[in-house]
Amino acid sequence: MSKSLARCLLGFALTATPVLAAEQFINVLTGGTSGVYYPLGVALANNIGKAMPGMKTSVQATKASVENLNLLQAGRGEIAFTLGDSLSDAWKGSEDAGFKTPLKKLRGIAAIYPNYIQIVARADSGIKTLADLKGKSVSVGAPKSGTELNARAIFAAAGLSYKDFSKVEYLSFGESVELMKNRQIDVTLQSAGLGVSALRDLATSVDIVVVPIPADIVKKTNDPAYLPAMIPANTYRGQTADVPAAAVQNYLVTQDGVGNDVVYGMTKALWTGLDQLSAAHSAAKAIDLKHALDGMPVPLHPGSEKYYREVGMIK
Repeated sequence: MSKSLARCLLGFALTATPVLAAEQFINVLTGGTSGVYYPLGVALANNIGKAMPGMKTSVQATKASVENLNLLQAGRGEIAFTLGDSLSDAWKGSEDAGFKTPLKKLRGIAAIYPNYIQIVARADSGIKTLADLKGKSVSVGAPKSGTELNARAIFAAAGLSYKDFSKVEYLSFGESVELMKNRQIDVTLQSAGLGVSALRDLATSVDIVVVPIPADIVKKTNDPAYLPAMIPANTYRGQTADVPAAAVQNYLVTQDGVGNDVVYGMTKALWTGLDQLSAAHSAAKAIDLKHALDGMPVPLHPGSEKYYREVGMIK
């Protein structure tokens, strides 16, 4: 009897340990270190660690939305930042957007803040409108990243394609800015929260022009994920007037292999730690519990649903 019991206990330990380890480790998938996702991810990981002391948190810098969603589907992360249009494309399985098959393991946690699609040119390039981009050199973000998908959509709506540019670079925010400073490219398109550090850095080094994206161009994308928006005056040095732009909602998502209690804890850590996120980046000031479920393109995770029921968001 004692040998049988020992074998049973050993078998239980061997099968239980991997599950326990998975639940004790939370990898936060973000974006490039010069963007908005990364500092917010660091703050979120700190909040999760404080709210759930038994959890080991890590923050992974990535190429953002598309990579994050593919990593979640593969079980290589527990919570991730993503753009709404990328999330919708992932759920449907849009190969052109970087998803070979529908990513049906994805589950929603919260709608957070909007990304602004910000097109910034060097002032000495002579660019003032989208039409002026023809024949110029442009950086559009990492290949098939959320930013690059935004670039394709906005340029197409404006009647432009990559063939219209003298050169197209597929670079991170920070790398794009360095080329701008060195006059190796004319324009960078960055999809990020207002006041993203890369563009602030650029504006302090060279004179810039924030190129308007008129509301009628946003409408021509024929995609409800894209909304008309405004970049307020003085967001960047030298930008003395409001500039029309396009916006896309950001989301926090997880995958169905993450336990309900873990996701509940992550969701609660998000909403009870907004001050820490706002201190990490001003974009987080736009995160509002009232809009937590707005436009969610994937099913809500049961752990998040439990939290929203507790706070009265779901009846």
